[in-house]
Amino acid sequence: PIKNRLEFESAEIINLPILHYQFKKMAFIKTDFPGLIIIEPTVFKDSRGYFFESYNEKQFTAEGIDIRFVQDNQSKSSYGVIRGLHYQLAPHAQTKLIRVLSGTILDVVVDIRKGSPTYGKTFSLELSAENNKQLLVPKGFAHGFSVLSETAEVIYKCDAFYNKESEAGILFNDPALNIDWGIPADKAIISEKDLVHPSIVHCKNNFVFER
Repeated sequence: PIKNRLEFESAEIINLPILHYQFKKMAFIKTDFPGLIIIEPTVFKDSRGYFFESYNEKQFTAEGIDIRFVQDNQSKSSYGVIRGLHYQLAPHAQTKLIRVLSGTILDVVVDIRKGSPTYGKTFSLELSAENNKQLLVPKGFAHGFSVLSETAEVIYKCDAFYNKESEAGILFNDPALNIDWGIPADKAIISEKDLVHPSIVHCKNNFVFER
């Protein structure tokens, strides 16, 4: 049975038999990195395809995630492309909510918040159009991804606008991080800009971990 208005509206949108539809929240899965959260939406499938909510402000707020997103970014890349590791310095730092529209990527983040229990550590997660997983990346993380499929389209929400003066980065193959991007070295495609980022030891960084 329908328990609330949201259930009725969602059931109506996807045209499922109302008596058999029950609303189920998306899953918020905490990682060992403070503030870094994996989000798994509930996907409803039938003979026509599927439907899911990729973002629901009420559910985020109920999980203690009070964020106002102001900008969406989208990119398309070919196999072997590695983008990163990027971030914006405070006060223009960005929280990002990342997901994949088509293809598969390896999403990688590095905690650069001084004083964080996971400072200098990396986290990676495969995001794809098939698994529908999303990664919520807080301010104070460097972010990048590699494309594992023939092509991939990535979209992510930001809670701060792009600011050229605050752009910063870390070298994708910094030996101190030892990131496995899942791409053979002779197949990797990296921009000239990303090839000249500094190591984590020498990167620009004004982030301090707040408990």
